[in-house]
Amino acid sequence: MRQSLLPFAKDLRFASIEAESRLWRHLRAARLRGFKFKHQQPLGDYIVDFVCFERGLTVEVDGSQHLDAVGWDDARTAWFESQGFVVLRFWNDAVLRDTDDVLEEILRMLESTA
Repeated sequence: MRQSLLPFAKDLRFASIEAESRLWRHLRAARLRGFKFKHQQPLGDYIVDFVCFERGLTVEVDGSQHLDAVGWDDARTAWFESQGFVVLRFWNDAVLRDTDDVLEEILRMLESTA
């Protein structure tokens, strides 16, 4: 992990968008069936929105800025996968509109990586 990312990661924790904040309320403190997640966690040269190290799962919440960053997102995903992580991506509006469905999908993935 690059130490230079730590201050930026801390800032992102406090500047999270509404969708990330909502998801974090459900994931923090092992609230999702006891699985522990970190939020805005430096991982290699990147900062991942959420990660469960126990199951090797990263969760990314994408806003409209990601429409223009497809190549960047593909590179991030490829790097995470090369390190053994599974990557789930959700659009902001899906998290806000269908929070329960998003949580169910995350839980299914957590249980399938056992």
